[in-house]
Amino acid sequence: MLGDLHSESEELDRLVAPLEPGRWLLATPSPGWSIAHQIAHLTWTDSAALLAVTDPGAYAGESRKALAAPDTFVDEGAAAGAVLQPAELLARWRDGRARLYGALRGAPPGARFPWYGPPMSAASMATARLMETWAHGQDIADALGVRREPTARLRHVAWIGVRARDYAYAVRGEQPPAGPFRVELAGPQGELWTYGPEGAAQRVTGPALDFCLLVTQRAHRADLAVRAEGADADAWLDIAQAFAGPAGPGRAPKGAR
Repeated sequence: MLGDLHSESEELDRLVAPLEPGRWLLATPSPGWSIAHQIAHLTWTDSAALLAVTDPGAYAGESRKALAAPDTFVDEGAAAGAVLQPAELLARWRDGRARLYGALRGAPPGARFPWYGPPMSAASMATARLMETWAHGQDIADALGVRREPTARLRHVAWIGVRARDYAYAVRGEQPPAGPFRVELAGPQGELWTYGPEGAAQRVTGPALDFCLLVTQRAHRADLAVRAEGADADAWLDIAQAFAGPAGPGRAPKGAR
């Protein structure tokens, strides 16, 4: 897992490292966020994750600040880092993620760490960091007009998207469905990734890439080839989110932009 997280981060690093300083100011699909905001957010979140792993008491204080400003704390964290010179921001991101890798690698077996959503194991924390790195990397790639080839690392993003099904309801104050869902996704090489019991009445199918874009809210459902069978599965696809924190507004359909 940590190897995949490292690979995902390095791929994004290779995308942003050669950019001229002015290109860090390019707008991304996330309203109000430049490429610098995207990297600043990853830097800030890596720092929070490192604190959760190494000093849960100090992390609790930071978490309380976030709870006091649930609609603004993410933007504020990104904005604070985005004002740095690109070279300094890049260095901070590299240093922070290296420290986090080390802390996760040395975490005791079975340890669980606090987070903005449910507590996480070291493996789950690494999965969440990979998901965020991929998602914010997608925004950066879109801003640069770059098409990234999907990799088998998407399996981690899909997994956390499936596991976060009930969280998507809870964060909206809604009751999740009682029954399990079956999710069947076509991986980048045509392999089938499956989650949930085969005989479940509620089903979701489609390309793994599209499902990952959906649960990270990087594309609108109308623009993706993800399909639902059953009313509960259909409703879930409208609210699915793989990330912790408040429900995001999502992205508008391409025709509405």
